[in-house]
Amino acid sequence: MRYGVSGSGFGNGGKDGGLGDEWGVRAARSRALAVLRVRGRALGAAILPAAVAVVLYAGEVTGHFTGTGWATARVITTVLAVVVLLAAAAVALVVARARPAVTPTVELSETAAPDLHRLVRDLADRLDVPAPSAIALTPDCDSWLEDRSHRAHGRAAVPAGAGPVLVIGSPFLWWMRVGELRAVLAPVVAGTGPAADPDIAAARRFVRGLDAAVAVPDEPGLDPLRRFGARGVGRVARLLLRACGNHAAEMERGVAAAGSERAQAVDQGTRIVAQEQVGLAYAGWDRLLTRVALPAWRMGRWPSRLDAGVVSALTELSRRDRLAEGFSSRLGERPACDLLEEPGVVDEAASLLAARLFHGGPAEAGPDWAPVDWSRYPEEVVDRKWRADAARLHDVLDRLSTAADPEAPEAPTLTRVLTHLTAPQDRPSTPSAPTEDDDLPVVPPGAEAAAEARAQARAEAPARPEPLAAEEEDRHETEGRDEHEAETDAEHEIDAEHEIDAEDEDDVRNPAADALAAALSVQVAREDAEREARAAAGATAGAASGAAGFTGPDGPWPLAPLLPPRTGRDLLADHVTALVCCAAVDTTGAAPGLDWLDGPALLVDGERAADLGPRVLALVEEGDPAPLRAWLSTTGVRPEKPVRLL
Repeated sequence: MRYGVSGSGFGNGGKDGGLGDEWGVRAARSRALAVLRVRGRALGAAILPAAVAVVLYAGEVTGHFTGTGWATARVITTVLAVVVLLAAAAVALVVARARPAVTPTVELSETAAPDLHRLVRDLADRLDVPAPSAIALTPDCDSWLEDRSHRAHGRAAVPAGAGPVLVIGSPFLWWMRVGELRAVLAPVVAGTGPAADPDIAAARRFVRGLDAAVAVPDEPGLDPLRRFGARGVGRVARLLLRACGNHAAEMERGVAAAGSERAQAVDQGTRIVAQEQVGLAYAGWDRLLTRVALPAWRMGRWPSRLDAGVVSALTELSRRDRLAEGFSSRLGERPACDLLEEPGVVDEAASLLAARLFHGGPAEAGPDWAPVDWSRYPEEVVDRKWRADAARLHDVLDRLSTAADPEAPEAPTLTRVLTHLTAPQDRPSTPSAPTEDDDLPVVPPGAEAAAEARAQARAEAPARPEPLAAEEEDRHETEGRDEHEAETDAEHEIDAEHEIDAEDEDDVRNPAADALAAALSVQVAREDAEREARAAAGATAGAASGAAGFTGPDGPWPLAPLLPPRTGRDLLADHVTALVCCAAVDTTGAAPGLDWLDGPALLVDGERAADLGPRVLALVEEGDPAPLRAWLSTTGVRPEKPVRLL
């Protein structure tokens, strides 16, 4: 189970500022007792039928409950007691044996990071709490305590009775300085105190077992009968979780408050600065994963120095953003990664774990899953990605053109794509209503027809006496109101028609782009499905062989996919941009490059071409090639030249 930024003093009977002196721990213990009361009520409900059956049998022995009715009641109660006890035993067995969730981590042994272990032990001594039983790294910008004492964890388990494992986000070690890391870890390490309290530990074990039992029905390899029974156990576990969920949440809040209170005595001034670095590291890590690492993972390459890349990304951010000024000046101090014996090896292991966690790659490197250094990133990732996207785009165009015209496919040029996306579409033309700038008066459509209908009705009406003056005036007023209402209705109809036309234009502004985007989406989905099947096979093989260096669930990977599915037009814009970049590299002196905050970049005369994206969007969204053609002319790109595909 994952315990957040929490902690307190060790349970020492309230002496020396221990567990009993902190109000947060007292509140946490009271909530833990509430959780245990829920467990006690469930146990009482399970043995209640058996207790009633014992009373009935005792009454029979003493001669108080005799007769046919009491005999029938004893039989029914006995059967019910046996059924309830068997069901309760099954639930208890599943809850006890279910494997709680464990975070995928890279273990840091004492020999791999002696200075880091020494820092954590000294910190625990200053806080007067037990030291964590082990230290592990995870590719995330967070730190917490995790209980791994359950025997189902296998090689990830710690000895029974040992303290929780301290899990540290690997980006912290590379971006933070040693003092900042100590300040960030102080409230986390303080949480080892409540972990040793019997009531809080028992409540956490109970909640963790229920949470694991809920997931049992979804485990693979269960036969239909066992899955049916597991679903019943899962329903009971959900019921118990709902009963104790609020108490468990408040218990963890109390523990967190106690940990923060106790950690105030440790480097309080540094903690304020360190918390700023936590937010900055999270922003840089997220940007690095989504913009830089994800394109490489999709190309079958995984950057082997992701944590070192965080430093470059945040340094670039401090150069661009004045809000981050001064952060890069900290780089002269000793980084926390110096606490490791071999930072490069640990960084590589954490980078591979990040690829598995966020993308679903294999557990070990191979021909189709190779590490890449940052110096080789532009050549092995950026250039290959652009040419693969350009090849996919032309492949889809070939299929579309073959379906429409069985002639030989055209050469892979940028001109071909420009022509396809800007081809005129057969759309019915609608005459526009006059405007105020026209010489003719503005007469709303519909008002004239209404006036003609009224005139015809008056002409066909029988002759009648001349109306009185008042009646004539009323008639004129009525006709004026009718004409005004007709004009108003006609204006509303015009506005509605214009709104519908605007919606139609928004929906289908470039039908050629929509058709091409749909075909691209199908192709990308097919390739993603094939890649996921290969990744699943690799994960199964890695689990069977017991890939070293990782602890965590056996699957399914990825556990936390980075990006939601892209829309068809997003895919089309990315592919057109890739084709433009290929044409620029092949026909001019442009080169692929790496932007630490934006990922793959086109370098023209050594500068990043930042104005290419809006011009491609104008082509894709509106079918307007003028901005892109102007950029191609200025840059010297020749769109009629075939590009080299992957």
